[in-house]
Amino acid sequence: MSLNRSEKEAVISDVTSLAAKAQTLVMAEYRGITVADMTRLRSNARSNGVSLSVLKNTLARRAVAGSAFEVVADQMTGPLIYGFSTDAVAAAKVVAEFAKTNDKLVIRGGAYGGKALDVNGVKTLASIPTKEVLLAQLCGLLMSPISRTAVVLGALAAKKGEAAAA
Repeated sequence: MSLNRSEKEAVISDVTSLAAKAQTLVMAEYRGITVADMTRLRSNARSNGVSLSVLKNTLARRAVAGSAFEVVADQMTGPLIYGFSTDAVAAAKVVAEFAKTNDKLVIRGGAYGGKALDVNGVKTLASIPTKEVLLAQLCGLLMSPISRTAVVLGALAAKKGEAAAA
């Protein structure tokens, strides 16, 4: 069913607002995926803060015109699902994880920070830990010297306590 002009303008404005807020765009070809698998993918994407959309490519090109994702407008051909996320790695992670278990979903590319990503670029982006994990690792690194110092001072205090008792 084709859309009338006002419906097309509404789709373009919705996608434009998504693109304005998003850091990452991932495109994947979904040919041959069952409805149940697509529903599972959308549910997983929603829970991770990723907006997945099946769009007409001409509408998608118009929506990303003038944004950081315009660099991939020439790759928007064929039956594609578009994943936008405000988290830098969420869209890539969701699509890449699903593609591992479903060979019918083929990653075509994406964009991050105004730069086009190929398939390997999207997979590399997906392998980066989440923001929470990176913050936990940073906290662990910052606390390591402090905890080591505390252990050494505790051992010295125990040694002095033994020497004073003897």
